[in-house]
Amino acid sequence: MIERRALSWWPDILLLAGFVALTVALIQGHLLTIDQRVAGWAFDHQPPVPYWIARVFNYFGQGGQVLTPIGLILTGVLFYRTRSVRALFPFIAAYVVTYLTIGPMKLYFDRAAPSYQGPFKVEMFNPVASGIYSRSYPSGHMGNSLVWYAVLGILIAALLGRALTRREFLAIRVLPVTIVFATTVYTGFHWLTDSIAGLLLGLLLARLVERIPWNTIPLPQRPWTGPAF
Repeated sequence: MIERRALSWWPDILLLAGFVALTVALIQGHLLTIDQRVAGWAFDHQPPVPYWIARVFNYFGQGGQVLTPIGLILTGVLFYRTRSVRALFPFIAAYVVTYLTIGPMKLYFDRAAPSYQGPFKVEMFNPVASGIYSRSYPSGHMGNSLVWYAVLGILIAALLGRALTRREFLAIRVLPVTIVFATTVYTGFHWLTDSIAGLLLGLLLARLVERIPWNTIPLPQRPWTGPAF
């Protein structure tokens, strides 16, 4: 069993406060000029080679096409090794926490993406944008990435039978998310503040997932409910 490090609640409170403050500021019309300037610079500096390199690297943040299959494979290997249903819990948790938070927020705030060509494109609660163009805030690329890479870290640590080293942590938890942040803004998939909001919310959700004591969640005493981590 891997020894778990207790997490302080103060970072979570600060992350939540930062997300709320940023959201309120955007609703009141602040920071919109910064978003437009960053997006304008990005669209003006997209020669084919750098742009498509960024598009490819942005797949590090694709939940359905990249992160979910990798998470499913690691979950399957851990389940095969431990024969414990607990091995499935982190994978399920990633879906639950993102589905109940990021998705509904995108629909509620109804903010158009930078690539939207209609009016009010940078404002929250856009009355005319629809479909994929009205689901920009907060960035699902960022929020989902932080949660999924946290889960991948949990699963990999369980398979290794030890905590991740500093280099492994940076390679699994930090580097991919940094790449997703940069490429998401550069390609114009999201406004800068969308990605910052996704970063704050995603890190909060990732810390929530990390707090769950997978091996001590009450379950009936059965051979398939033993420790997995």
